[in-house]
Amino acid sequence: MKNRINNLTGVYDKGSTIKNEILAGFISFFAIVYIIVVNSTILADAGIPIQAAVWATILTSVAGCFIVGFGANVPLILVPGMGVNAMFAYTFVHSMGLTWQEALGVVFISGLVFIVIAFTKLSNVLSTAIPGTLKHAITVGLGLFLALIGLEKSNIIVRGEHALVALGDIGSLEVVAFLLTFVIAIGLFLRNIPGNFLITIFLGTVIAWVFGLIDTSQMGASSLSIEDYGSVFAAMSFDSIASITFWIAVFSLTMVLVFENIGLVSGQVNQAKQPGKYIPAVRAVSISAMFSGLFGSSPTVSTVEGSAGITSGGRTGITAIVTGLLFLLSFLFIPFISLIPGSAISPILIIIGGLMLQNIRDINLQDLSEAFPAFLIIIMIPFSYSIADGIAFGFIAYPIAKLAVGKASQVSKPLYIIAGLFFINFLLQGI
Repeated sequence: MKNRINNLTGVYDKGSTIKNEILAGFISFFAIVYIIVVNSTILADAGIPIQAAVWATILTSVAGCFIVGFGANVPLILVPGMGVNAMFAYTFVHSMGLTWQEALGVVFISGLVFIVIAFTKLSNVLSTAIPGTLKHAITVGLGLFLALIGLEKSNIIVRGEHALVALGDIGSLEVVAFLLTFVIAIGLFLRNIPGNFLITIFLGTVIAWVFGLIDTSQMGASSLSIEDYGSVFAAMSFDSIASITFWIAVFSLTMVLVFENIGLVSGQVNQAKQPGKYIPAVRAVSISAMFSGLFGSSPTVSTVEGSAGITSGGRTGITAIVTGLLFLLSFLFIPFISLIPGSAISPILIIIGGLMLQNIRDINLQDLSEAFPAFLIIIMIPFSYSIADGIAFGFIAYPIAKLAVGKASQVSKPLYIIAGLFFINFLLQGI
């Protein structure tokens, strides 16, 4: 039996054991399980019923972990990504005016495009065409965007009467509950307590309940039947597929998916000492992203938290499969999900945003032809409340900046094309 398992997974050949893989799966799950609450809340902001959003998040996570576990045999964890879920809800639906069904259609088509890229040489072409400065700037901009959303959900930042934003009522119970939860979240995170985000959500919910901010009388009515989820499963709409808005959304999401995953997957397969698994891992990510639209969620990505399982000894797909099975068991807790308040989720969004901000150190700030386009992406993503528009400003500015300093040869031909497409989109919006 031992030899058969090794032949299927190579677990012993890779210096691991079944026990190590199972333990790594548990660690990965508890490091990322907060995504059920956070992603469901963001999907609900797009208009998807909250309980259906929970189903969609769980099933998408199960599928992602199984696909990468069985298909690529690597210990990566694929769940709906932070940043792209904000793009789904706040850019595609709120800013661009797509319905959540049409946004799911965007996810599905972007997944198909990602598959084409992952299974052809296009992945290498795009990876080399876009300078690292812009890739890192997108991550930083997404981090600031997530932090802004977290501040808004906590009510510590509100719409200003005489300005765009203003400080909220510090004395309100909602803000006090957030501040207490935020202090706890920072303490747990900095001390690297296992499952710190999950503990934060639990304690934050308790604090909100003590302050009388949670109506527990509705808990019994929060269960979801499979019939209810049927309104979300395969609910993709392609009614606006002929519109420029739809394809700008597809283009922007595909760019984020490709660049976010290529870097992270490469780092994690190297961490797991399996660099040869890079190609099958990226292909598994692309397939999982496509199925996300079918299941009713924003797309999956390889997560930073997956490194926790790899660090603890995960070397094969068994780690991912165990994590997927644990996500299945989390269905037992669906009735409690709707009780979790924004004050318990906001600290996590802010901390993740802060982590993403660290990528700014990889941007060459000494070269203004690199720094200024990156600066535009970083500020325009949160200030325009649109990830797509923020990316567009930076991508248009980059070739202009290089032309201005006589370094046009540093701009690849594909980047000129991408910048031109973004510029044409702005012209059409103006008309």
